[in-house]
Amino acid sequence: MPEFAYVARDATGQRTTGQLSANSRQDAVATLVQRSLFPMKIEADAPASSTWRGRRIRPQLMATTYGQLADLLASGVPLLRSIEVLKRQTSHAGLQEILGDIKSRVEDGSNLSDAMLRHPRVFSEMAINMVRAGSEGGFLESALSRVSEFTEQQEDLKSRVMGALAYPMLLGVIGTSVVTVLITFFVPKFAELFAQLRERDELPFLTEGLLWTSDLVRSYGLIVLGAGIAGIIYIRRRLATESGRYLRDKLKIRIPIAGKILLNMAVARFCRVLGTLLHNGVPILKSLAISSEATGNRVLAEAIQKTAENISAGQSLAAPLAASGHFPPAIVEMIGVAEEANALEKVLVQVADGVERRTWRQLDLFVRLLEPIMLVILAGIVLIVVIALLLPVIKMSTTV
Repeated sequence: MPEFAYVARDATGQRTTGQLSANSRQDAVATLVQRSLFPMKIEADAPASSTWRGRRIRPQLMATTYGQLADLLASGVPLLRSIEVLKRQTSHAGLQEILGDIKSRVEDGSNLSDAMLRHPRVFSEMAINMVRAGSEGGFLESALSRVSEFTEQQEDLKSRVMGALAYPMLLGVIGTSVVTVLITFFVPKFAELFAQLRERDELPFLTEGLLWTSDLVRSYGLIVLGAGIAGIIYIRRRLATESGRYLRDKLKIRIPIAGKILLNMAVARFCRVLGTLLHNGVPILKSLAISSEATGNRVLAEAIQKTAENISAGQSLAAPLAASGHFPPAIVEMIGVAEEANALEKVLVQVADGVERRTWRQLDLFVRLLEPIMLVILAGIVLIVVIALLLPVIKMSTTV
């Protein structure tokens, strides 16, 4: 969302400056009017960018920072003093610099969310939107506390997934290394032994294919490796674009078995954030806009944004969610019943809890199946190499 720098006067005639995010200059004027400010000058600001280029700030540290800021505000400490306290107590140089920048911008009249928006590499869109909603709705402490909880949950999820996939990934690396060594160094030693059978065209097809693969790896292995590295770099740059991220998210939810797990996780995040925002009195359209960014999947976010358009036209929430095809029918049915009973915010959180429990069971089962599958694939490849080398030996011994 574009940023605008403004100069305005309040009801007492006091001159104030700051920055805000808006879709257009007209929206920026409307926002200032809602804040009881009379705009004198509004200019498009430079794109948001973080001044920090050092080592990455861990999400766990950010979760702790959100929680501490929420505790300070809940204890009655003013916002500027709370930020200063956090800046002094943190040992991370990058976070100190960022908190100092945020404090100076808030002192100049910017909202906390607008100041956070200047550091997109540190603050997620979900965190910025939640803070903006909390500031406007008067529940900033609760919003920061929720952001802290969501960030910790996401990091816990990532660590559990990486821990569960560590052994299968290790098997994959070991298997690839063993097969590469066999094909590159072990198989060529048999080439001279099989030369006579190769000349008489009596070499088994499986052995012929293995020798051909060995020659290909030895002759063009470095070229293939370089092409693979170049391909990875190109894909990473392509995924850095908006269209690339959308394509990645679209492919992720279409992966057999794993795609359903990833989609359910995104749906659970959406339900939890939406339920929390509605519980705190945020209007449904703004809640949908914020929760769509919390899904972490652009395909799902697009479907939710279309749902918001339908709701503004007078439709219910359940119908457009069902029409998107990305939400399980059982969840849509529960949302529909909750709307009729006027208990949507409570049911959404319950739905998120239930979906997360089922998803974790599916993930555990998937990982347990992945380990024996990797072992079978590894053993199968090694067995094929051994059989391909033994077949000519057996044939030669029979001939003799």
